Amino acid sequence: MKRQAYQPILITDAPRSQDDQLNSRQKRYVLMMAIRVACLVAGAILVGAKAPLLWLWLPLCALGMVLVPWLAVLLANDRPPKEEHRLANRFHHRRREEPAPTALTAQENPHKIIDAEP
Repeated sequence: MKRQAYQPILITDAPRSQDDQLNSRQKRYVLMMAIRVACLVAGAILVGAKAPLLWLWLPLCALGMVLVPWLAVLLANDRPPKEEHRLANRFHHRRREEPAPTALTAQENPHKIIDAEP
């Protein structure tokens, strides 16, 4: 098997740091909770103002108040999957592509055979 030349890992291929990932998840969670509060406030204003089509707007606000926190928690706890080492992935892929080795017959065998009995 031919060895490949070493290829350096580019910094642009590096994953984001744990702190950056956590910070972005926290910001997304706070934004989604702000949307939930906005749905609550909008529902209260609509009820107080006796807005037209109240039967349409209140279920939409209630749906936002129920689904948004659930999604916020799921997205806040989600993190990117861990990648296997790149070289290990390359090795496994090549290994699967290689044909299975075949056995050599006695005539093709380049090694000398020594029998125990003369």
